[in-house]
Amino acid sequence: MRVVVVDCGAGNLASVRRALSRAAAARGVAAEIMVTSEPDLVRSAGRIVLPGQGAFAACAGALRAVPGLTDTLAETTRRGVPFLGICVGMQLMSAFGLEHGRTPGLGWITGEVAVLDAPGLRLPQMGWNSLTFPPGRHALLAGVRPGDHAYFVHSYALRGARPEDVVATTDYGGDVVAMVASGARAGTQFHVEKSQDLGLRILGNFLEWQP
Repeated sequence: MRVVVVDCGAGNLASVRRALSRAAAARGVAAEIMVTSEPDLVRSAGRIVLPGQGAFAACAGALRAVPGLTDTLAETTRRGVPFLGICVGMQLMSAFGLEHGRTPGLGWITGEVAVLDAPGLRLPQMGWNSLTFPPGRHALLAGVRPGDHAYFVHSYALRGARPEDVVATTDYGGDVVAMVASGARAGTQFHVEKSQDLGLRILGNFLEWQP
């Protein structure tokens, strides 16, 4: 299986690659994991991961700077190739982001990415926080229990998503979208590559996911 980690110029690509390698080894999945922004390699992938950190506008601009990349991502995932967005990679699935102006996203799910509404709490939200979801909510959460902790680092969050697309939430001054999924496309606001056993379990589930 070829697993493509999309390089949009932001995100800890080496950590994501290492975490995917560990998850593949733990599940006995034979996986070739490569980092690239080449559309032809993305098109041939069996799994696609889009990490991101920093500003929404910068990550969106980096994707659109590669001719054909956003169209390839849309076409490949539309035909059922599993996709996982991480942190800003998840945010980019939305209609648009409001960080440093209004910037279009990929438009795969409804909603906008706006600054966290968390009065009295520091921004960015940084550290471990628990996940809330109904048991059996999604295949990517198999073996994860409600209340398990994931590692977050973000000042902006998705709002206005359809309830059916929200897989899990966390609490930071109120409900915050922590995970989304629509068809073969999924995303985590938290950093799976930094979330230790929970993150490796989700990545292992992703490598075996059949949407």
